[in-house]
Amino acid sequence: MSPLSKSWSLSGMRVISACIRHHSSLTTELIENMDKKATWDRFYTETSSKSPATFNNFEWFFGFDSVREFIMPLFQTTSHPDALLQVLDMGCGTSALGPSIYKHSPVPVRVTCADISPIAVRLMREHVQAKEIQPHNPSSRLEFVELDCTQLDKHYDPSSVDLIVDKGTTDALLRSKEGKGKAGLVLQQCLRVLRSSGSLLQFSDEDPDARLPWLEVAAQDLGSVVADVAVQEVGELKGVWYYCYQVTPRNSV
Repeated sequence: MSPLSKSWSLSGMRVISACIRHHSSLTTELIENMDKKATWDRFYTETSSKSPATFNNFEWFFGFDSVREFIMPLFQTTSHPDALLQVLDMGCGTSALGPSIYKHSPVPVRVTCADISPIAVRLMREHVQAKEIQPHNPSSRLEFVELDCTQLDKHYDPSSVDLIVDKGTTDALLRSKEGKGKAGLVLQQCLRVLRSSGSLLQFSDEDPDARLPWLEVAAQDLGSVVADVAVQEVGELKGVWYYCYQVTPRNSV
């Protein structure tokens, strides 16, 4: 069994089964088609509460507190500390990750929570409006947008984003039958819109022996390496090890 398939059987299946144990056909669809918009529309339709008052965030892998120490220090090392930092929570779903960054960042940030599913986007807008989340910095902004992460350049100018957070989105693409090519395209799009001082953080349960070689190959343009890749252990949760892969552009792409 490859590191990827082993981690998927331990972690991804556990998450799916806990959330949709009464929807066997949806489980099958997710396993095979996590790169499809229709799959996620169905997922959020069938598993989310109909009322904002009883809404619960769905966290893939873990929540904000588990990765806070990887995210927040990056805001202190920015090359333009007085500007509104551009943060993208890519493939946000109904996670509280993006809103938590908005809530806790001491420096002003514009957090864009983007997902391919308009249903997830609507649910999060309604939830945030009902909860009235307040930012630590009064200049910070929070928005939710429907966006295909293979087309980030339709929403962002080149070299305009300071931080992209990817908690399970690339994993979902790589583990889909037709998603691996999309995963490579997403990485290229991230490098295109990131500032030269920016970073992409991929949080994943995939072993470095599998993810690092893929990242190093995917982060190339015409044979030239355009980004540096590093990895840190996030830690163990319920018997599964998680990692933070940090991808930083070598130049403005």
